[in-house]
Amino acid sequence: MAKQFYVIGGEYADTSFTTIASGKSEERFGPLPEKEAHDLWRSLTGKTVDNAMIRYRVKPVEEAAGDQWYVVGGEYSNTDFAKIATGSKLETYGPFSRPEALAVWRSITSKSVDNAMSRYDIVTPEELEALKA
Repeated sequence: MAKQFYVIGGEYADTSFTTIASGKSEERFGPLPEKEAHDLWRSLTGKTVDNAMIRYRVKPVEEAAGDQWYVVGGEYSNTDFAKIATGSKLETYGPFSRPEALAVWRSITSKSVDNAMSRYDIVTPEELEALKA
């Protein structure tokens, strides 16, 4: 089977290209064969050339998969943080790159800092599946 790729990017908060802009989310296209991924990248960058805050990159599936993180949590029934509170559900945000997940986690936890029953974590796709099971 031919090697597969993702086209990843979007609008960033600044030109360090580590944190997605507020109110935006990382875009992820694929997996695609290499030629299609590069053609899509060329199309996306051509459409956004006038915005210096937008950036896309092509990553092999194996690299992109390791770059997926989720922020999960919510309000729990007690401080063991094992069971979501009645009437609440597990909140899930992502996927993000690690720096983006950290920025989202900081934003969410700063809003719930006064609630001892709220907790959020950064997890891998595998850990997320285990939480949902």
